[in-house]
Amino acid sequence: MSAFETAAPDLKPLLGERISRLGLKLEGSPMERYVGDLYRELAAKGLTRFRPLTYFTDEWGCPSEEPIIGIPFYLADAQLSRLEKQFDDLEDVREIRMYLRHEAGHAFNYAYKLFETPEWRDRFGPFNRPYRDRYRPVPFHRGFVRHMEGWYAQKHPDEDFAETFAVWLTPRSRWRQRYKGWPAMDKLRYVDRVARKLGNTEPIVRLASTDVTVEEMNMTVEEFFRSQEAETPPVDIALEHDLTDLFVRRRRRLRPAADFVREHRAGLINKIEYWTGVRRSVVRALVDRMVETTERLRLAVPAGTEATTLVELTTYATTLTMNFLSHGSFVPRARGTARARARPDAGLP
Repeated sequence: MSAFETAAPDLKPLLGERISRLGLKLEGSPMERYVGDLYRELAAKGLTRFRPLTYFTDEWGCPSEEPIIGIPFYLADAQLSRLEKQFDDLEDVREIRMYLRHEAGHAFNYAYKLFETPEWRDRFGPFNRPYRDRYRPVPFHRGFVRHMEGWYAQKHPDEDFAETFAVWLTPRSRWRQRYKGWPAMDKLRYVDRVARKLGNTEPIVRLASTDVTVEEMNMTVEEFFRSQEAETPPVDIALEHDLTDLFVRRRRRLRPAADFVREHRAGLINKIEYWTGVRRSVVRALVDRMVETTERLRLAVPAGTEATTLVELTTYATTLTMNFLSHGSFVPRARGTARARARPDAGLP
């Protein structure tokens, strides 16, 4: 049965509602307190004139060169959040704050047009560099900070600045100690210096244009979630052989492997994404395939081995994910020609 069919009875009527007619506003929503906290963090850092506007839209984002923060509409309402949690992964409080700080970094960059200055370009690179959704990061590169899951600062100079700003803004991040001796420290000092300089200065750009707003989202709630479901990448690997090595055939008093993987699903997705930098949708699709396969094969966890089985499962899933990072596939394909070996997009973006 699909997630739509198994939705809680009190949520099913919401699936047919058009998003534009839900009347979603920041005021009175669960997000109001988090935006207020962001503003207090900015003020605590001396940015007394910078208060980026926010709006509800289809995903987190900051329109290019527009100092305004887009927030996913499902965070505006408790019932919508329950649906998002059932169909996908709902951001927790920590992640919400991280996203807000990251997007505030974009907005700060745009509000004061820092990306147009030679000093910004010298530290972060050309703002007009082509923006690629898929990029190949260098794990543990000390030229970049770590804030959001993955190695997101390596995606583009604009993302590098936003991540650096977010680390600088985060209370008790201890960035001076954590990044001591790293090349990334030069970027953090730049953010600190520029913020002190512009703290009492009005932004150059005050008004901003949005991407699609909730008032323009005429699709139904179900149509939105189905469109997100359609973006899930295929898992191009048969897991049957390997998972039967990790688990055993189900017997009485043995815990079903599918229940075991479901219990650790969120942790697996979060940590594998964080340490590999592979897109969350890819990791999620892999873990969900593991749940489906173990359930179909009626596998179970060997008695008394849950801790070691979790280590082995994590290692296995991470190895497959690193294959995807390096080769674009969970199972590396044979290199038949020199042309296949040469990839023009290898390395940093």
